[in-house]
Amino acid sequence: MPAFTWTCKTFDQLSRDELYEILRLRSAVFVVEQQCVYQDVDNFDQAAHHVMGLTGGEITCYARLLAPDTKYRTASIGRVVANRAKRRRGYGKELMSFAIQQCEDLWPGLGITISAQQYLEGFYQQLGFVTASSPYLEDEIAHIKMVRT
Repeated sequence: MPAFTWTCKTFDQLSRDELYEILRLRSAVFVVEQQCVYQDVDNFDQAAHHVMGLTGGEITCYARLLAPDTKYRTASIGRVVANRAKRRRGYGKELMSFAIQQCEDLWPGLGITISAQQYLEGFYQQLGFVTASSPYLEDEIAHIKMVRT
């Protein structure tokens, strides 16, 4: 099994190939797999830090970090995604743990907000997030706002 590595890069640090692979992975999961027609490229990527989990040089999982006062008053983690063929190996928990640590290093003490798919509420609770809203629809999928302080 190839070695698994983590990296976090600003938009300007991403290579053209990394950006393409990120957008391809997000489209494969959010648009094709989840059958959600929405504008993924939303002008937040340029301001984001991009967390990537790589196996054998290929992006296996990904999350986007936004600074406080970009989307929420706190930092935020979004666009959390894993390659469908490599799921059920614990990468989601590792990805979120790494993303949380990156947020805490970049913006210490400011908290983190996520817009989580409702069915993943228990998963995010295990990572220290607390539900902060009633369910709402985002792209026709039930979501909840969750915060971690």
